[in-house]
Amino acid sequence: MCRNFHFQRICMSCFHCPCIHKMLTRTNEFRSLGVLKSLNKLRKHDGVLGFYKGNGASVLRIVPYAALHYMAYERYRCWILNNCPSLGTGPVVDLLAGSASGGTAVLCTYPLDLARTKLAFQVNNSDQPSSALKRANSPPTYGGIKDVFRGVYSEGGVRALYRGVGPTLMGILPYAGLKFYIYEGLKAHVPENYKNSVTLKLSCGAAAGLFGQTLTYPLDVVRRQMQVQSHLQHDQFGGPRITGTFQGLKIIKQTQGWRQLFAGLSLNYIKVVPSVAIGFTAYDTMKHLLKIPPRENKKSGDGSN
Repeated sequence: MCRNFHFQRICMSCFHCPCIHKMLTRTNEFRSLGVLKSLNKLRKHDGVLGFYKGNGASVLRIVPYAALHYMAYERYRCWILNNCPSLGTGPVVDLLAGSASGGTAVLCTYPLDLARTKLAFQVNNSDQPSSALKRANSPPTYGGIKDVFRGVYSEGGVRALYRGVGPTLMGILPYAGLKFYIYEGLKAHVPENYKNSVTLKLSCGAAAGLFGQTLTYPLDVVRRQMQVQSHLQHDQFGGPRITGTFQGLKIIKQTQGWRQLFAGLSLNYIKVVPSVAIGFTAYDTMKHLLKIPPRENKKSGDGSN
């Protein structure tokens, strides 16, 4: 899967986990290893702190993103229930509210996601022993998030900070909507005695993340490749420049094959599925600890909001 030039393409869509970075970018040390062996080798190579390399940029983005995502979901859901009674109270409301909240969170935090991707791609480039990626058109070296913002802004202004936002929105709208749709739909079928079971909440969240990620993954691949490319006519790998979502899907399919649109998906499951499961479980647990009334009880009292 990671042979020849394709392993660099794959790492673009797997920027979230340091062990996956190493496995996909160290051609001799990590490429032939599985996930568990790579984890062990990474621990020996970089120590425990190696597992959290680059985590600062991720945390800086995920905290406001998650807060906005769940807060906006509740507000959009209340608005839909109060203003669109014809939709009822079923899973369609969760689908619409989840999609709208995902789009809101992305638009508010997208520059941070762009910075995180560029910094991660820079780390991957620096790990390469080959000079193929160290040509004159290679991306600049950034010292941190501020350097990324400054450099990207100088390239194309505010618009450049939202490069790749098109496929991101096209991916997040169905992904976020499906997550809430599946999660709340599965929870609705859980017996009352098990409503507060952490294990069941984790299971429902894992299923929601697995299904949603699978359907929208090709758009995530396009987004990553748009984020790391510059204003040059060709990208860092000599391929045509990606300027739009559907054009990007077509270019990747033609130049790298349709399998590339799902390259690294199985590895991404390792991060995304437990992340979504834990996120939903923490979300429900915090609502319980904060004594927020169940949604069935909130509907009658939300008319004044």
